[in-house]
Amino acid sequence: MSATAAMNNRKKTSLWAMLIIVLAILILPLTGYLYVSMTEQPAVDEQTNPRSDTWRQVRENQEGYSAVKGQETNELIQGAGQNWRQLRNGPIATYGAWLLSGVLVILAAFYLWRGEIKLTHPRTGKTVQRWTLNERRLHWTTATLFILLAITGLSLLYGRLALIPLLGYPGFSAYATAAKWIHNVIGPVFMVALFIILIKWFKNNLFTKVDIEWFKAFGGMVGDKHPSAGKFNGGEKAWFWTLATAGVALCFSGLVLDFPNFGQEREVIIGAHLIHILTAMLLMAFSLGHIYIGTIGTEGALEGMTTGHVDVAWAEQHHDLWLKEVEQEQQNTRQ
Repeated sequence: MSATAAMNNRKKTSLWAMLIIVLAILILPLTGYLYVSMTEQPAVDEQTNPRSDTWRQVRENQEGYSAVKGQETNELIQGAGQNWRQLRNGPIATYGAWLLSGVLVILAAFYLWRGEIKLTHPRTGKTVQRWTLNERRLHWTTATLFILLAITGLSLLYGRLALIPLLGYPGFSAYATAAKWIHNVIGPVFMVALFIILIKWFKNNLFTKVDIEWFKAFGGMVGDKHPSAGKFNGGEKAWFWTLATAGVALCFSGLVLDFPNFGQEREVIIGAHLIHILTAMLLMAFSLGHIYIGTIGTEGALEGMTTGHVDVAWAEQHHDLWLKEVEQEQQNTRQ
């Protein structure tokens, strides 16, 4: 085996190891919850409370009198908070777990069926710059922050069911405290990085007629035809606009939760929390597809974001219109 082939095998082994570790971390908080949600829960005997009418009025948020001055201080029990807790720990957590698990199963099945999309022509040995060093730094910084936010966010949502059996109450308490602190601190940093990405590549991600043809051909994922694309193909543009909509909503709702000391009412906090969880689940589901295509799904795709350069054969197959623009610019420069 040649030195080049051995190096390629080591790279593939390292990549698979990294991917398995990331997926394991993402799946860990889900497994316990899915098991519990599928297990029949024993019925609880209901007994009549002699003060049920009194507590019913309290639960209906009827205000009383309190010498403590402040927002919502006249309400003994916040019924809205309890309703939100049941919604968060019930349907949202359950459907979110099924969504992420379903995406992973679909990607695994697709890989077993399709395998890695290979280059249709041999590598030329000639490369073209795909990303600059600063662009790669921006991408990997944002990606790292997103993965940390995803792991800590999933841990806070599913941790009581998935991690307490593993870590115990004291262990999970310490982990949850650290996870919450990390989540709250790096969230605004992720927001800054995301907005830099959106501003930098806004013009390159406007949809054109070429993208319609790209979607009609399923981006070359099915069959042997590889549709034309500019610097960003239709799938990458769809991911960009998902970040520009759901990602922005995620960031601003996170700020509302991060800084609850500006007089926000409980309904505002609950609404922000709902938007935050739903957009986070959507982005995590999309990101799994993005990671799959950019790593094991497409030969040569990861090279561009690790080395900054791609083989001309790869560029010709996946981004032919962009390659023509680059070659035209190089020709104009030589003249």
